[in-house]
Amino acid sequence: MDWYESVFEVIDLRSFSNLWYWIGLAVLWSSVSHWVLGVPHDAILRARRGKPEEALQDLHDLTRVNVNRILYIVDVSGSWLTLFSSALVTVLAITAFYYDLEFAQAVFFLFVPMVILGALSVRTARKIRQLELSGDDLIRQLIVHRFVTQLLGVVSIFITAMFGMWVNLYTGPFGGL
Repeated sequence: MDWYESVFEVIDLRSFSNLWYWIGLAVLWSSVSHWVLGVPHDAILRARRGKPEEALQDLHDLTRVNVNRILYIVDVSGSWLTLFSSALVTVLAITAFYYDLEFAQAVFFLFVPMVILGALSVRTARKIRQLELSGDDLIRQLIVHRFVTQLLGVVSIFITAMFGMWVNLYTGPFGGL
């Protein structure tokens, strides 16, 4: 066995049959659901309870900082981000589905929902700044954004799981059904 075979035996590029891929997918969606526009969900809940007044002030500060950061990045390099992300999605789609490369398919199912979530985050950030949301309205908007993120995650995981099962059945130990 040569070096090339031993490396690819350790690093299995059959992603949909790899447990680490599914763990990574779960961790990815868990993380993006917890951090709503860069604000941790527990900070939203603390401010929602409204006991310490500083919890609401902390939420306003965290949201203001992250909204300003997101909108600055989009205003400065939004065109380039759109260009490169669309080019990357196109390359991934062609490599994944035209050339039938399973690793590219797995990355495609991770990356495309994150692009959609990025666009939704920019939209929410613009809405927060434009309407100057604060207090209960800000909390409500962040909770709605988290719900949409979780919904996108459920749909994404479902589609990835269905496609992954199809790939595993098609290329499984029986050589395809």
